[in-house]
Amino acid sequence: MKSRTNALFAALAIGLAVPAAAVETPREARINFVDHGGIRDWRVVDRDTLLIRGTGNRWYKAELFAPAWGLNFAHAIGFDPGRGSGTFDRFSSVIVEGRRYPLRSLVQVEPPARKNA
Repeated sequence: MKSRTNALFAALAIGLAVPAAAVETPREARINFVDHGGIRDWRVVDRDTLLIRGTGNRWYKAELFAPAWGLNFAHAIGFDPGRGSGTFDRFSSVIVEGRRYPLRSLVQVEPPARKNA
């Protein structure tokens, strides 16, 4: 009886693990040549999220580790790839009003809806 119960629990555990493994997580992205025009535009989503347009009209969502005070009103921000690589990725930072805000993640997303002017 005990072996049947153990087998049942093992089967349940495997059955519960399969759907979790099937969930697709976004893959971390990178924007090359940041120091040579690799970033074309950016939009603020909220205090800790930006949409960034790279070359080839590809869009990325950058999430910061902490809210960037003043981001909603910034006319200019800096993109610091760090490490001298020229590649902007999840190990990079955004600079707002002289303060550095490290990224939590950078993933490629669909282009945002166009604003009606």
